Amino acid sequence: MNLAPVRHAACLLTAFFLAACGGGASTSANQDVTPTASCDPADTSTFNNCGTVLIGFTDADGDFLNYTVTVARLTLETANGRIVEVLPRETRINFTDYVDLTELVTAAVVPPATYVAGTISLDYVNAEIHVAAGDASKAAIVTDLDGVPLQQADLKIVLSNRDQLTVVPRRTALLQLDFDLEASHTVDVTPTPATAASDLFIVAEVQPVDEKDIRVRGPLLEVDQDGMNYTIAIRPFHDRIGDFGRFTVHVTPATEFEVNGEMWAGAEGLRALSAAGRGTATVAGGTLSVADRSFTAHIVLAGSSVPGSDQDAVVGNIIKRSGNFLTVRGATIIPRDAATDRRAHYHDDVVVEVGPNTKVFKDGHRFSDLSIDALSIGQRVTIRGNQPTPTTEATAAQILFDATEGAVRMHVTHLSGIVNTVMTGQTDITLHAIDRRRVEVFDFAGTGPSPDLDADPANYEIATGSLALANFATGKPIVAYGFPSMFGMAPPDFMGRTVIDYTNVRSVLGMAWGANGTIAPFASIGSDSIVLALDNGDLGERHHVRQGPVLIDLLSLGTNTTIRPRETGRMLFSIKSGDSLRLYSDYDDFVADLSSSLNGSTSARSMYARGIFDVDRNLFVAYKIGVLLLEPGL
Repeated sequence: MNLAPVRHAACLLTAFFLAACGGGASTSANQDVTPTASCDPADTSTFNNCGTVLIGFTDADGDFLNYTVTVARLTLETANGRIVEVLPRETRINFTDYVDLTELVTAAVVPPATYVAGTISLDYVNAEIHVAAGDASKAAIVTDLDGVPLQQADLKIVLSNRDQLTVVPRRTALLQLDFDLEASHTVDVTPTPATAASDLFIVAEVQPVDEKDIRVRGPLLEVDQDGMNYTIAIRPFHDRIGDFGRFTVHVTPATEFEVNGEMWAGAEGLRALSAAGRGTATVAGGTLSVADRSFTAHIVLAGSSVPGSDQDAVVGNIIKRSGNFLTVRGATIIPRDAATDRRAHYHDDVVVEVGPNTKVFKDGHRFSDLSIDALSIGQRVTIRGNQPTPTTEATAAQILFDATEGAVRMHVTHLSGIVNTVMTGQTDITLHAIDRRRVEVFDFAGTGPSPDLDADPANYEIATGSLALANFATGKPIVAYGFPSMFGMAPPDFMGRTVIDYTNVRSVLGMAWGANGTIAPFASIGSDSIVLALDNGDLGERHHVRQGPVLIDLLSLGTNTTIRPRETGRMLFSIKSGDSLRLYSDYDDFVADLSSSLNGSTSARSMYARGIFDVDRNLFVAYKIGVLLLEPGL
């Protein structure tokens, strides 16, 4: 039961549904859109004959703490075989930053056409990968399925016939690339470094299934105060150079601005942005319109308020506080120095000093009346300040970050756990994880006015306000979004803004059948469902459903698990074979391909599904399903 969530603009922003970007519903092969005149993006006389594709990257939830690689190349392919480059230069990305949002990477100006496929190339030289090993972070290397470390990985993605990318002159379409890290890797944390055997599942969606906010970054080009918008040159992630296309950001009177450390709203924020001048760094979060693909920001950061602009920055979760010293776990460090040897990088723990002059901001809170007292355990933060150069091995191992004259921005924080009790205005849970980190890493000392009132993970108190949870939710998984209470002011321990109980907690099903796969992974493949064959002798170690914080072994349920497509809403299905991924938005098309592919000589190596799991009925209702097939002879 979704509890009529209060979706604050800075919490879970209004989702976008890009139905207008899709291709036709026909299953027949589409032909290129014939342009009425030539299109040369570099020629101003023919520029208006071109179209634009907004390309965004996102990630599905998984166990990686950091997954930073270089996206070396991205191309689109038309129905007639033309190849179009859409990434002007390589860019480095940490995919784990994009579980709850989509980063706009480029606004590519391309010839009008029907684009039916694309190819992405990932460069693993100098990759930075970390996985969770118990309560600790462990460096990992990514290998192919034979255990050979990857240098580069290429994947061709064939779009669904029903959802091909149609680009017409002077119109904007969108393509979202979703790198499912969990489905793409088998992780072994035993060796040092850990290994992650990879077989890429990166799906391309013209009509995204997952509802996520969009984030866009880049230097300011111009401000249109009358039109209530501004234009930037896109520079994704933490790139300091390059031009990934022009993009216009619209604002409303309710749009929250932080410009050079000062708070504004609406038109006043635009005036402050204009005064900051051309070239000012910006970051905006918001939503994309269905009707005209225009982007409206709910929050805008600019100038020194952008992490890494004028000050070094640290992004992570507070796991411990001792006076004015905060320990931030899983930190991404963003240096202000643009030199290539000081690019954004991961560090497990960073100790940050704050003080009375540290400014504190909070997503969705338009006033600068907060103090460092608001910074408590679990809080997701971006901290701006100064990272001194370490002088000894000890300080290098545990970096001390000075934010005494800097600023902290508090972000919406994500909890998962099991419901203990439900009462009016409050839900008490057994807390399992904060922002997908095991609760055991958090030290809650000092969260209450006395030790006996400190937050207790075994009975963590969430203030839910008018959100009401049904009594039958006791003992079931729960997910909550909000902010930890002020340090020293618990209970309650957490102020919930959105609470989702077990009937709507998204679940992930994972299956694997060993290195050689199996020719009979399913008991049946039907027009309405797929039934797993859980008595298959080739079954490997993966045969579970992860439902929030709960891991359910399917072998313990006594019957074969049924996977059924959901009845309404967007869905996406994929079949991976070799270096190619075939996508389907229609379940019948998917099972027709799957049935013909599993012909007695082709083996299935693994599969995943995302959706809602009913453990009592052993029924998984999916909105995404992916199957990895091994080609005969491999």
